[in-house]
Amino acid sequence: MPVANLPLHLRSLSLDHQALSKILIEQENVLIIQDLDGVCMGLVNDPLTRVIEPRYIEAAKSFGRHFYVLTNGEHIGKRGVNKIVERTFQDSNLVQEQGLYLPGLAGGGVQWQDCYGNVSHPGVSDAELAFLTAVPQHIADCLKELGKQAKYELDANRIEAYIQATVLDNKVSPTVNLNVFHEVFRDRPKLYAHLQQEIQKLMAQLLEQAQQKGLGDSFFVHYAPNLGRDAQGQEIMQPSQGQDSGTTDFQFMLRGAIKEVGVLVILNHYYYLHTNSYPLGKDFNARQAPRQHKALLDLVKANFDPQIMPTIVGVGDTVTSKAIENGNNLEFRRGGSDRGFLELVQAMGSEFNTGNIVAYVDSSDGEVKNRKPLPLDRSNPEELRVKEGPGDFRDTEDPLTLNIVFPGGYQQYIDLFAQAARGRVSL
Repeated sequence: MPVANLPLHLRSLSLDHQALSKILIEQENVLIIQDLDGVCMGLVNDPLTRVIEPRYIEAAKSFGRHFYVLTNGEHIGKRGVNKIVERTFQDSNLVQEQGLYLPGLAGGGVQWQDCYGNVSHPGVSDAELAFLTAVPQHIADCLKELGKQAKYELDANRIEAYIQATVLDNKVSPTVNLNVFHEVFRDRPKLYAHLQQEIQKLMAQLLEQAQQKGLGDSFFVHYAPNLGRDAQGQEIMQPSQGQDSGTTDFQFMLRGAIKEVGVLVILNHYYYLHTNSYPLGKDFNARQAPRQHKALLDLVKANFDPQIMPTIVGVGDTVTSKAIENGNNLEFRRGGSDRGFLELVQAMGSEFNTGNIVAYVDSSDGEVKNRKPLPLDRSNPEELRVKEGPGDFRDTEDPLTLNIVFPGGYQQYIDLFAQAARGRVSL
C-alpha cells in the first residue's frame, strides 16, 4: 500500500498535516495530550520572556474536554504558564471568567489545573511542599559562591541577573536552567561543562538533605535533555560536548512526577467526564501509580473500558537517542522528557486498536540551541520529505515511531491546531 494511503498511526515522519487535521475535526472520541515549551511556544533562554499566541489559547479552549497539557513546567508562580496566558490577554479576570487557562497536568504530573485556574497538588504532603519551598534559595546560594570563583571570569555586576534567569522557583519542581550560562560560556565550553557537573553535585546534595529529613523516597532529579535511565531507574545526565550544551535543565521533582503516569491521570479524568465514573478512583494521582511502562499499560488494560477508549494524539518536542561506543559496538541511550509519555500513548494505541498518533514538533529553531533539527530532502519540489528523525540515524531499533512531524516548529503546529479547532466547532 502506498505510504500516502496508510492510516496516519502506521506512518513514520509524515508531513501529511491535513490527515491529522481531519482526525481532530471529524473524530468525536479524540484526546489531545500535549507538552508546552517548544510545542506551542518557542524555547527561550529566559523563561520569563515566553509568549503564547492568543489563537492557540482560544483553540485549546474550543477543544474542551478533548485537550489537556502535560508539562514538566508549572501552571502557577511568576514563571508559570498561567502568567503567560494572562499577559497574552492583559486581563487576568477575563482569563479566569472565560476559562482560558490551559487545563491539565504540570510539574510532571503532580499539579492539576482546570481551565478556570483552580490548582491542586493531589498526593503531595505538606512536608514535601515545605522542603521544595527552600530549594530555590539553596540553588541561588550555590550559584553565587560558584560565580565568585576566578576561573569563571564572570562580571560581578551581571551575576545576579544570570541567577535570576537560571533559578526557576517553581512550587513543585524547582529548576536550574543553564541556558544563560551556556550562552555566556559559548566560547569556553569547558567552563560550561564544569558548571554543569557542579549543578549535578548540588542536586545530589539536595537529595541527601531530603533523606536526612525523612523524605528519602519523595524526590528525584529530572534532566532535560537526558540519556534515558540507568539500571536503577535514575535519569542519566547528558554531558556537554563542545558546543552541544547537553543537559540544560535540572529539575528537582516529586517521585511519581513522570509524564507517562500523567497520561493515566488525564485518562482517568477523561473517562469520568464521559461516564460519570473514575476507572482508577476519584483520588487516583501520579504518586500512587507504578512507574514501569509495562505496569502502567497493564493498569490501563485492567481498568479502562475499551469501548470508550479515545484515539489519543500525543504531542511533544523532546526525544533523544545518543550513540555510546562500547568496544566495537554502539549502544544507544534513548531519552528526552517527552519520550516516556509518547511511548505509552503509542503502546496504548496498539493494545486498544485506537490508532493513537505520536506527533513531534521540531523546536530547534529557537534561542536554545541544543536540539537537532529535522533534516529535509527538497530534491523533489513536488514532495518535501523528512530524511531522519531527531535521534541518531543509526538507531534503527528505536521503539518510538514519530507518526507525524512539524519541521516548521511551533508556528506550524499552531497553524494546524487552530485550523482543526475551527473545523471542529463548525461541524
